[in-house]
Formats: sequence, C-alpha cells, structure tokens
Amino acid sequence: MKIFYWSPFFSNVATIKAVTRSATSLIKFPREKKYKVSLIDAIGEWEQNEDIIKNKISVIKLSDTNLKNYLPKGGFLKSRISYLAIFFWNFFKLKNLINKEVPDYLIIHLMTSLPIFLTTFFNPKTKVILRISGLPKINIIRYLFWKIYAKKIYKVTCPTKKTYNFLIKNKILDKEKIFILSDPIIDMKEFSLKKKEGNNFVSPIKQKYLISIGRLTKQKNFKLLINFFNKLSNKYPEYELVIIGEGEDELKLKNLSRKLNIRKKVHFLGYQKNVFKYLINAECFILTSLWEDPGFVIVEAALSNVPIISSNCPNGPEEIIENNGYLFQNNNLKNLLRKFDEFLGTNKNTIYQNKLILKKRIKKFSMYQHYKKLSEIIN
Repeated sequence: MKIFYWSPFFSNVATIKAVTRSATSLIKFPREKKYKVSLIDAIGEWEQNEDIIKNKISVIKLSDTNLKNYLPKGGFLKSRISYLAIFFWNFFKLKNLINKEVPDYLIIHLMTSLPIFLTTFFNPKTKVILRISGLPKINIIRYLFWKIYAKKIYKVTCPTKKTYNFLIKNKILDKEKIFILSDPIIDMKEFSLKKKEGNNFVSPIKQKYLISIGRLTKQKNFKLLINFFNKLSNKYPEYELVIIGEGEDELKLKNLSRKLNIRKKVHFLGYQKNVFKYLINAECFILTSLWEDPGFVIVEAALSNVPIISSNCPNGPEEIIENNGYLFQNNNLKNLLRKFDEFLGTNKNTIYQNKLILKKRIKKFSMYQHYKKLSEIIN
C-alpha cells in the first residue's frame, strides 16, 4: 500500500514531529512491511530533517528550488501569503505527481481549504485523508466551499474531542468521515535517551525556575507569561523563568522583560533539541497559549513529571489536564496568579497523584497508539 504525506511548512512548528512520527509509525510497527511511505517535499522543508534521516523515510521532491528560503515569515498575514505561494507554486507539480504515482492514500497536514479544492484534480483512486486541528472559522462562503468540494475527501482526522464535536455540530462533513486521531507525540525510545542526557545535565540556571516552551508568537501569549512573572517576582523572588523557543516576537519579549526590570531573571534559550533536560529540573511548567490543539508541550511536560499550569484555551489543554493540573481562565493574569498560589499550596502527595494520572492519560499520544488508530482508518 502506497501512502504519501503532504505537509508543507516554513517554520519550526510541532506539526513537523506529528508528520514524521506518523510516517515512522507506519514503517516501524506493522509485522509485515505493507506500507510504502513517502513525504512530499514542496519547498525544501524536509531537507536535513533528523527524523527522516534516522528512520530512512522516503522523500519525493516536487522542485529543485528551495522556496522555503524566500518565503515571508512571522505574523498571520505573512503566513497566509506564504501558504498561498506554496499552494500555487506546487499546484500542477502535486497534481501531476499524484496522477502519475497514484498512491492509495494522500495524508494532508497544516493546509485545509486549499487542498480540498486540489483533490478535484486528483486521480479518484487516491483517497485523501485531511487532518484538521483547531476550530476553523466558518462563514457562509467557506461553508459552501467545503460542502461542494469536501465530498472528495475520504476521511478527516482531528486530534481532540472539541474539534471533532465542532465539525459534527456545524455539519461541514458527513459524521461517518470524521475520526479522532491523537498525534504521535511520544517516542519512548527518544524520551529515554533524552531523559538520560537530562539526568547528567548541569543546568546553567542555579535558582529554582519555572519553564515555558513554544514558538515566540502571538498564539503562545508569552507577553502574559512575562507580565505574570513580573508580579510573581515581587512575592516570590527566589524563582527565575526559562523560555525555550524562537519566533518573530523574541525582540519584543526581551524588551518587555527589560522594561519590567526582570531581564536578568528571564532566560531566553532559543530552540533546544532536548527540552526534557530543562523540563525535568523545573519546578513547574506554564502554558499561556490563546489556542492549542492539543498542545504538544503539555504532553511532554506530563511525560517529564512536571506540575502543569495551563490556560483553559481552546482546544486541547482541558482534555489532557482535566482536574489533575491547574487551568486558568484564558488570557487572565489575575487568575493565573491565583492558580500559581493554589499550586504552591497543594500538598506533595496530591501533586504526585496528579502526575501519575496525567502519565496514564497521555498514553494515547504514543506512536504505537497513533499507528493502531491510523491503521483502522486506512484499512
């Protein structure tokens, strides 16, 4: 069975791992090697990807030109312009590839509306599986567009119950086509190696620290985190803050921490290959995102046995944490401060029990569980 993945990207987003690990699971877990898996490289995005090299995943290049190096990055408008450029740059190349190779399945991540239109031109023997995350904004034009063209979609997967319920409620697609498929966030072999490295790691931060991880963009709402830490520092001066990630808001956030006179206590560490060595030594993980689906770093924090404080944002944190962590009202500074005080006031046994429950709950995010569910969908 021939399976292609198409998931063009131009910045470090968590979906990259979701794609490579999904492809890897189809190669790694079947007893018989029945899946021939390939990733389609649209703009040079898969060059030098460690997961692809390590797992020997086949890559099909649509072009010799690395368009990724020339696309505008940063902000909502620029990202939309970039995705339009990717779509039109690859329209005929992708159509010709699919019609020539005729894979049994084409699995699409990151792009939604545009690929639906593109499926009209594919060989009907190729079944298209579309991954939708978040809550798509529905207006009358988009609704009609989806109704007309979504008939060509074989199945739709979404990573959370909320997205699933949203799609069912809005009757965008037939209920029989929609499935919940948790992202393959956990690779236990990789985690064991990185945790071992973390156990021998001497942290450059000598004080107790809180940690947050993510792209430095509007979505992740690090502005709220820094304002929170400023208030916190007056009450609990023993803490420092570690922020791991890169993005277009980095300079703004550094300037904000400088303006609030906390720059020396806020450590911007940029992109890190191994976040676990920082997570396992943290006092607490804090997620301030305005939206997620489901939130890769929450799963990684739970795997690292770190207490979690998260915004109760759409669309995934509540499903993971429920009553075994600390959820604060989305974008609410006062409520975040209260939740931190609540965390400090929780006895150690309750925190330990919460960690155990969270670890059980995140098992569905393993590569193997993802493989089992995906196999059911494509078979």
